[in-house]
Order: sequence, then structure tokens, then C-alpha cells
Amino acid sequence: MKVTGTVQQRTRAILPRDVTKPFEVFVNGVPQREGTDFTVDGASLVFERDLRTEGKLGPWRWAAIMIGVVGTYRQNDSVDVAYTRRGQKVVASKLPLEPA
Repeated sequence: MKVTGTVQQRTRAILPRDVTKPFEVFVNGVPQREGTDFTVDGASLVFERDLRTEGKLGPWRWAAIMIGVVGTYRQNDSVDVAYTRRGQKVVASKLPLEPA
């Protein structure tokens, strides 16, 4: 028996240590809703989709970009969280992502 289909990849975003509720979550600048777009699991957010960051570019990729051979068209998601720290509104950008 052959099973076909796609497996949905989950992604975990690690929250900064000082984040407390209430907080706001954004993926690529788009507001996300708890329970619909993500869940909170301890000190991390879990998304029911594949989020990735491009990572560092090597010297060959930089050279290819500079001479116009290739672009940077890889998936490069950004998860940001806005929260209050000691009475001040702060934003933690580009939270670390890992497979859940």
C-alpha cells in the first residue's frame, strides 16, 4: 500500500526569557493569533507550518549574487514578538526557529 500526500511541518520559535503575557506575534510582519496561527508551549511558540530562515550566505553565493547570476529567493521567514519589559514596549525580532 502506497500512501501519498504532504506531511505538514511544524516549527517552534523560541521566546526570549523575559517575555510574559500579554504579547503580540508577527510572522513576516503579519499579526498572528494564538489558537489559530500558533500555540504557546512553555517558552516557545509552535506554528503548524514550515517556517525557515535563510541563514548565512557563503562566499560563492555572495559572489554569484554580486555578479547577478542568482538572487536570494530562498524562504526567509521572520517571527517577531512585541511585549512589555519593565513598563517599556519592546520587540524581539527574528526569533530562533527549529523544527517542532
